[in-house]
Amino acid sequence: MKKIDQATAFLAARPTLFRCPVCLEPYATVEGHSLICPNGHNVDLSKKGTLYFMQRAVASEYDNAMLAARRRMLQAGLFKGITDAFAAKLPAAPQTILDVGCGEGAPLDDVLAQRDGQDTAVGFDLSKPGINLATQLENNAFFCVADLAQMPFTDSQFTAILDLFSPSAYNEFNRVLAPGGQLLKVIPNADYLIELRQAIFPAGSTHATYDNSNVLNLFQQHYPDSSVERIRYQVPVPAELFSDLMLMTPMHWGASEDRLAAVKANPFPEITVDVTLLTAQGI
Repeated sequence: MKKIDQATAFLAARPTLFRCPVCLEPYATVEGHSLICPNGHNVDLSKKGTLYFMQRAVASEYDNAMLAARRRMLQAGLFKGITDAFAAKLPAAPQTILDVGCGEGAPLDDVLAQRDGQDTAVGFDLSKPGINLATQLENNAFFCVADLAQMPFTDSQFTAILDLFSPSAYNEFNRVLAPGGQLLKVIPNADYLIELRQAIFPAGSTHATYDNSNVLNLFQQHYPDSSVERIRYQVPVPAELFSDLMLMTPMHWGASEDRLAAVKANPFPEITVDVTLLTAQGI
């Protein structure tokens, strides 16, 4: 089945999952390859089976090369400990899952691969190239380009929200999360990719260390009863993927070409993944 037809079937089964970004009414019908709201506003599926909800164009800092490098590293297992933790938190019953800032889709794909195929899953991101890359994955998730600050989803629709290193819009999260649903947010710790950080940035520079306390404190202010779980492990880095590791994160943006060349010339065999998983319940 073509991606656009697969996406049309997804929308036809659940048109009211989405709401119109113009009038904020839930969409009511699917006609052809278009979602139409009660006030006549419509949004059309692309040939890749995605919806574009942005009211204005937004440039993404993640280009095709970064996204492709990230895909290769993630498929090599970089985030396996994180996606395993996501999957372990989800109840066995079918879930309606929203992946916030899904990027090129590999983490959501890995979570869904551990499930029984009965979930409804939606991923969205500001990056159109990332969403186009996500549609190449063989799963039943639906992907769209949308804004975190005004998510195109109807209230109380999702039983689980996954947020892996993405910014947060807690009012929007609370709006779309179903009562009793889970918000699962992962934030980096100080030792996340520490080998790469120490190789790129000299000791004492502003980028040489990372502190997540502001993000953690804000989450706990919104969700005082949330749980905190540290996830830390090492991942082998094959020599042929070392350049992808360097390219997949924004760290390389702040380094000189000479420094990056020196790091690339001295690859290290493994990298540390050190994150905190924050879990909160919907009201």
